[in-house]
Amino acid sequence: MKGRRGEKTKGLCGAIGLVVFTFSLFHAFTLPASAQKNEHYNSPLYSPRKYDPAADTSVGLPEALKKIGIEQKLGETLPADAVLRDENGKDVTLGSYFGKRPVIVAFVYYECPMLCNQVLNGLTGSLKGISLEAGKDFDVVAISFDAREHEKSDLAKNKKAGYMERYGRPGTENGWHFLTGTQEELDKVTNAAGFSYKWDEKSEQFAHAGGIMITTPEGKLSRYLFGIDYSPKDVKFGVMESSNNKVGSAAEQLLLYCYHYDPSTGKYGLAVLRIMRIGGIATLAAMGLMGFVFWRRNKRKLVNSEQ
Repeated sequence: MKGRRGEKTKGLCGAIGLVVFTFSLFHAFTLPASAQKNEHYNSPLYSPRKYDPAADTSVGLPEALKKIGIEQKLGETLPADAVLRDENGKDVTLGSYFGKRPVIVAFVYYECPMLCNQVLNGLTGSLKGISLEAGKDFDVVAISFDAREHEKSDLAKNKKAGYMERYGRPGTENGWHFLTGTQEELDKVTNAAGFSYKWDEKSEQFAHAGGIMITTPEGKLSRYLFGIDYSPKDVKFGVMESSNNKVGSAAEQLLLYCYHYDPSTGKYGLAVLRIMRIGGIATLAAMGLMGFVFWRRNKRKLVNSEQ
């Protein structure tokens, strides 16, 4: 009988311990922003800015993020007559990359301190994981939507050199293209692709969402992939379907914004923190529910064994 009581007490203590642990984590996730340490970490995702703890910490997305995003315009065709400039400083039309094979398009800007590099890193890592090769089975076209970079051909050239080394497949240079353009020509392309962005004067950076698009050989938008991490299988199937002129279905949009808000406002940071809190609370709730179910099950077994 003592053994059974011990087991019963142990089960109850375990359940109580789990509840305490859950409450502690819940408290950590819901800790007020004012109680959290406001500091800047040295990361390539951030440009150097000083955090001002005494500044405004109102909650919510900045206005800039409410006016940007990626609208999926599947079946629409990118403007072949848009005149851009390649990494060698040569004027080219966007249509010069169409007609042969599918094209993977990434809208970034080369001086971005945050996720633009991660978009290209994620894409390159995904392409390294598939047997299809740039320049043979598809082309990669990175387009800077920062019109100020149009006169900085070295930026595009350096980007290409860096990602060719990262890709690590000699002989594929002709399949990678890093372009710039004037505002008028960029507007043609971004509007056709459904890619909207906004310059933020306060942070002196662009607000935009991360993602890539795949077009058919004729330049028709056939697939959108969002975020910075793209499954090699999804990219491969997207390229293969596009090569057959098939247009895929709309993808679920979980947008990852590339926007270095002024940390002193705390607005975007708190919006991200809120999402993390919701996810953490949901996880903790599931853990608490599991603990309660197991405790009830053990209690029922103990009662049955005593009878």
